[in-house]
Amino acid sequence: MSPNSQPAAAPPPPAEALRVLSFDMARGERFGEHEHDVHQLVWTPAGVLTVDVGDHSWVLPPSLALWIPAGVPHATGATRPSQMRSVYVAPDRCPVRWAQPTVVAVGPLLRELVIHLADPDLAPDPKSRAEAVLFDLLRPVGVMTIELPMPADVRALRVAQALLARPADPRPLEAWGREVGASARTLARLFAAETGMSFGRWRTRARLRAGLEHMAANRPLAAVAHHVGYTTPSSFIAAFRQETGRTPGAYFAVPQQRRP
Repeated sequence: MSPNSQPAAAPPPPAEALRVLSFDMARGERFGEHEHDVHQLVWTPAGVLTVDVGDHSWVLPPSLALWIPAGVPHATGATRPSQMRSVYVAPDRCPVRWAQPTVVAVGPLLRELVIHLADPDLAPDPKSRAEAVLFDLLRPVGVMTIELPMPADVRALRVAQALLARPADPRPLEAWGREVGASARTLARLFAAETGMSFGRWRTRARLRAGLEHMAANRPLAAVAHHVGYTTPSSFIAAFRQETGRTPGAYFAVPQQRRP
């Protein structure tokens, strides 16, 4: 499979509500923007996935999955070697009615159900029972993800792309303005109008998103904080908690779920 090829949607057979397929993804591999006629639950049991929908992006460690409704264009990538488990769900047999991409927590039971349902030899009756439990476990997670919309103006976009490449760069807007040919006031206005947040908050999110990807690779927290521009781990943790509602450790923790 080429780095930019798109996985087939593989809709379930008429008598089944869902089908699970696995895709091995190398670091940096990406499925370009595409859409499916079926709903999709994107999850990795090992690794880190990113999913982009329009200007929004989600970083998914094994403790989180993303529900993508049918017909929503999206692109999926891997920031490290990963195995994507895609659960494709027939809309007419699905009790979940979410109209927008929705993050769900993946606890031990949901994890094992996805693996169980991937078995091609699973008989129809056990499969139907497992599907019903899986749907019951799909509940929105009470945590914000680190979304990072990009500006459209070419000058602001150059700044954004430079910060994604080097998130620890401390230069203020005045210095960036001299580099891209715009005043600090113009850049501040562009970031606010085109990303919905101030330049300072956008840079904070860029740093936290980069940090999330490094933490998923099991780098020490102190090294991660320094790499993305924070002088101490505590300052990184405080910023991370303010944006996501959780500490980095809690963000990666696998929630405990009970069968309903």
